[in-house]
Amino acid sequence: MGWVSPIKDDETLERFKQGLRKVDEKYYIMFEIGIGTGLLLQDILRLKNKDVYQKKSIDVYIGAHKVKRTYEIPKDVQEAINGYIEGKNPNSYLILGHPNSSAPLSREQAYRVFKTIGKQVGLSALGAQTMRKTFAWRYYKSTGDIAYLQQLFNHASPAITYRYIGEKPNVEVALKKMTPEENERSRYILYLNNSGKNRLNSAIDQLATIRDKFDDPCNNDAFFGCVDCLLEEIETLFENFNQSLPKKYKEDF
Repeated sequence: MGWVSPIKDDETLERFKQGLRKVDEKYYIMFEIGIGTGLLLQDILRLKNKDVYQKKSIDVYIGAHKVKRTYEIPKDVQEAINGYIEGKNPNSYLILGHPNSSAPLSREQAYRVFKTIGKQVGLSALGAQTMRKTFAWRYYKSTGDIAYLQQLFNHASPAITYRYIGEKPNVEVALKKMTPEENERSRYILYLNNSGKNRLNSAIDQLATIRDKFDDPCNNDAFFGCVDCLLEEIETLFENFNQSLPKKYKEDF
């Protein structure tokens, strides 16, 4: 299926939504819920009318331990949902499959429609995660709050969330939002089996290998392009790291 990207351009996003609407209103409502709340496609397809009618949020329980996550519904999405549901059976699925069926829409059918409309508006990297990634990217760009998204999606670290939305990590923001409990956990993990020093040594060894091969006459332009991009990211990470350190440590770096 390939890498799925968020839809970042507002005009393209609107054209995509209206394309879904022309196919069937249910696809439009489904997509509005997805990019408005961050819910996974499979969780949206499990919803019944009574779960969302006149509601301001949706509770979902994830993982083996049934961790509760609350997804807020924006006011404009609430209004769209309520208008769509008005007069329908509260116990019916919100997004039905075939008109004469009581079963919910399948993920496969939703994906097929996404791909079809995506081609019409010039989008190729679409899939089941498109809605959630679009929500997450837009939320991050408007707030800069990666910690909220990490918690909402139950990711183990901010780095995973940054990678999920296709953004470079902002170490300064991530460190400032870490709680004392998270800092204590990091200390434990980094000392466990000498993990911290082993990871640092591994990174140093990889950089040393690149440095030692730098003057190899077999290197082509692509090699130097990769090295340049790597160094730019490392320099940005170091800058953010240094700015985030407590004052008493900064003079050592």
